[in-house]
Amino acid sequence: MSDLWSALCLVAVVEGLFLFAAPGAWKRAVEQMLSMPDEHVRRIGGIVLALGLVSLWLVRGG
Repeated sequence: MSDLWSALCLVAVVEGLFLFAAPGAWKRAVEQMLSMPDEHVRRIGGIVLALGLVSLWLVRGG
């Protein structure tokens, strides 16, 4: 359970870093996502999810 909380905290750090370092780029990315159809955003989310799971599996010694 500790690993899960550590991972969630790391996500918050990375997202905060993007907002802190490049707020304009982050806003433009959000505007682009808002103009996309839901299905397109869902596909991108699925791809990112799959890449994250495979990466986690590789890093954890899968």
